Amino acid sequence: MKTMTARQRQVLEFMRHFTERNGVPPAVREIAERFGFTARAAFDHLRALERKGMLERRVTSKRASRTLVLPDGRSGARVGRREIPVLGRIAAGVPITAVENREDAIPLTPEWLGAGGADVFALRVRGDSMVNAHIVDGDLVMVRRQETATPGEIVAALLDGEATVKRFARHGDAVELRPEHPSMKPIVVSPGAREFQILGKVIAVLRHV
Repeated sequence: MKTMTARQRQVLEFMRHFTERNGVPPAVREIAERFGFTARAAFDHLRALERKGMLERRVTSKRASRTLVLPDGRSGARVGRREIPVLGRIAAGVPITAVENREDAIPLTPEWLGAGGADVFALRVRGDSMVNAHIVDGDLVMVRRQETATPGEIVAALLDGEATVKRFARHGDAVELRPEHPSMKPIVVSPGAREFQILGKVIAVLRHV
């Protein structure tokens, strides 16, 4: 195995601790901010660590910054559970700004999450537009990162830079984000008219009672 530089060791150690705390490896942006790199420099360090066998490339359609991961057995994560990061709040009503700050973490067993658990995060809901889908103000929605959705699925989405949770649908060429509330109308997103991105599919709801 090729020798790592001192900086590469630091990057690898940061990735190990970050993955243990949050259940997912850091994005290129997060590595760059931690060490004062440019995004290009952070990516170059990751590629160098991959060439030296310290990182493995995961086959995924998700964002490329998270495809390089620690090999099994090297993350240092505690066996038997995974820490799911809680990334701020999301609106079930009028969309609100989504700031990807980690408010907390939820320990869950890998068996509960199933395949793809590394791509799951949680968001706290505000508002009652999804009440008929049994998602109410204060709930935590568990979201699996993905960029597409099937009509009828409940998704977390970014609309003009703000986040919301709604039922995904299509109306001709347009996307509809449908509330589950009798007095609220769907949000219609025509092609190219607004900035729109699916963050992921809602796979579970956690409620503190």
